[in-house]
Amino acid sequence: MIDLHTHVLPGLDDGAKTPDDAVALARAAAAEGIVQMAATPHLRADHPGVDPFSLKARCDDLNRRLRRARVDVDVVAGGEVDLYWAQAASEEVLRLVSYRQRGSYLLVETPYGPLPDQFEDLLFRITVREFHVLLAHPERNPSLQRYPERLGRLIERGILTQVTAGSLVDAPRRAPTRRLAEALVAEGRAHVLASDAHRAIGPRAGRLSVAAAAAERLGRGYGRLLTVDNPAAILADRKVEGAAGEAPAPAGRVGRLLRRLR
Repeated sequence: MIDLHTHVLPGLDDGAKTPDDAVALARAAAAEGIVQMAATPHLRADHPGVDPFSLKARCDDLNRRLRRARVDVDVVAGGEVDLYWAQAASEEVLRLVSYRQRGSYLLVETPYGPLPDQFEDLLFRITVREFHVLLAHPERNPSLQRYPERLGRLIERGILTQVTAGSLVDAPRRAPTRRLAEALVAEGRAHVLASDAHRAIGPRAGRLSVAAAAAERLGRGYGRLLTVDNPAAILADRKVEGAAGEAPAPAGRVGRLLRRLR
């Protein structure tokens, strides 16, 4: 498996605090069957210590530590980009926080509070700069939980979605977060499953393998597609498919399935 959303780089944001923490997090990932992790520290105002120009060197240093510790996981550079931070960032800086620093796919953080009216416009301002947006954990947002058709319209216009493992397997079964996560996967409108892991153990640990199994129960082949095939395509700058490679369902179907899950 490939995990495209982790906070494994030590001492940068709210993820791993020390190099030992980072090695422990990667070791736990390896035990789940993860062979590659994207380091995606927060790029936003409350984490000023994250320097895009040093991310590659930090990944290289962590990879050396992992080899010495005999942890068979490869860490690649990326970032979790705040929507407003991205508007002011230069093309060069956005490239440095894109996956593998290829200047193609960007992980953009979905806000946790109510979405502003200009949310869609701000997203598409990123896409017109020729970046593909992978929207991190949209299932956690209260506005999208209440109006899933809003997310459906974004997907129809090419925005990709990353559902977090914990939303499928740790959130209460009838919680809005889990219901939207399951709806996105079941309807083929999720593109990536990722851990958003901050710790090796505890409530902010990974659980990607368990979520992959849950996705497989929602649709045959979905577990591998969302944790292996599509993440590999993103890292290689190739086209990403919806679940089972099918065209996304119409936007309204997400809302209808979500209502059936209530």
